[in-house]
Amino acid sequence: MANQSRRNFLKTSALIGAGLTGVSSKPAKAAPNNILDENRMGVLVDTTVCIGCRKCEWACKTAHNLSAQSIESYNDRSVFKNMRRPDDKTLTVVNEYAAKGDDQFPVDVKVQCMHCDKPACVSACIVGAFSKEKNGSVIWNGDRCIGCRYCMVACPFQVPAFEYGKAIQPEVRKCDFCFDRTKDGKLPACVEICPMEVLTYGRREELIDLAHQKISLYPDRYVNNVYGEHEVGGTSWLYLAGRDFHELQFPKLGTNPAPGVSEAIQHGIFAYFVPPIALYALFGGVMWLNKNRKQDEHKEANHE
Repeated sequence: MANQSRRNFLKTSALIGAGLTGVSSKPAKAAPNNILDENRMGVLVDTTVCIGCRKCEWACKTAHNLSAQSIESYNDRSVFKNMRRPDDKTLTVVNEYAAKGDDQFPVDVKVQCMHCDKPACVSACIVGAFSKEKNGSVIWNGDRCIGCRYCMVACPFQVPAFEYGKAIQPEVRKCDFCFDRTKDGKLPACVEICPMEVLTYGRREELIDLAHQKISLYPDRYVNNVYGEHEVGGTSWLYLAGRDFHELQFPKLGTNPAPGVSEAIQHGIFAYFVPPIALYALFGGVMWLNKNRKQDEHKEANHE
């Protein structure tokens, strides 16, 4: 009887094996878009002219259907008492740094996803929920996301935020570079509303040239550094400042892209992805064999 059970299981496992082979014979690659187009867009942020009006915050919330108070309420400067970071309800924030030394005014800095040229979030995501698009945007696809939050760990700028307070279908939220607007020829909402022209939207290469021209023309106004030109391989958001960037809470990062080893390993897992239901069937078969083996041994013992 035990031999018969084993023979039946072998037939079953052969069918399962054939099913697994059939599944893996057609790779279901999860590789996302990861395009580094020479004409990709970017934004140059000149922090020396920002007045901290926070209209960019209001415009961002409005464009992304997030809860926004009246635009007049953003005149409240008490928020600058504490350092803020983007979160699941606010995709961009402005922080203010007190005047220092010869500075006559405080420095206001807009913070959001940097849209890296070689994004760590794209590399880290095991299911391809993040992608680098042709226009420079790094966007998240909720249809693919499994909520592992590796992107949050991988991001060198600590930007992606998870909707912990949402019980059903929580999302990973971050600035998407107004992808739905720019693909239709519109400006990012924050760029469009800025009254001081702090934000300049254009081809990344042209923005870098513009930034260096400004530094050359006004060397007393700017530090000789365009933040984002080289950091972690380059970013779509670029910054000019009159003070050392480290004093403005910009992370000190090297020029090498964030580690991409995980991309080869993690995406390789899904290149020949075996659906969980097939694995469950195989594990169930093993359990079935063990159960029947014990039953057979028990019957044989009673017979003896």
